[in-house]
Amino acid sequence: MAIIDEKDEPQTDAEEGVGEASSEVGAESEALATTSEESATDEQDEEGAHALGSERYVHAAFFVAGILAAYIASKTLVLAWNSLANWPAAVRAVPALVALSEEQRDSYAMVAGAGVGAITVIQSYRKENVRTWANEVAAELSKVTWPNREAVLNGTLVVVIASAIATVYVTILDRIWSFLTTLVYGA
Repeated sequence: MAIIDEKDEPQTDAEEGVGEASSEVGAESEALATTSEESATDEQDEEGAHALGSERYVHAAFFVAGILAAYIASKTLVLAWNSLANWPAAVRAVPALVALSEEQRDSYAMVAGAGVGAITVIQSYRKENVRTWANEVAAELSKVTWPNREAVLNGTLVVVIASAIATVYVTILDRIWSFLTTLVYGA
């Protein structure tokens, strides 16, 4: 079977096989190039994550601190608002204190608490000494060699068994002492 090439030259069956083989090699080369590009992208993503290093933990800590500050602020605001709403003198002075139901107060306080938490975190993150301290703490914690699962399990098992033995020992001593004091004092 003869195939006409772009140059309008007929190819023999042997040349056709070579052409198909070279196109298969080309397809494999493209697949390898795509795979190596994907692996290079994955490596860049890992390098990006490792480039942050311990700083990613600092950012996570600031995020958690913001959530905690928002929660505490919202609960404090709700407590203060409800306390003032139950105080007759405050209600006479500011009748708007009781204009909202307790559920609405919770909602408004949550929004205000989120604002307080965000402002608190932003202000503390902007301070260079706070951010430096947090980065140093995270860097030191990244140097810690954390125990593996087996070591933690063994340590926990030792503590539980030692606590059980100590409990039994103290219970036995208490019973003996109670028996002896009953004999001596005759209660």
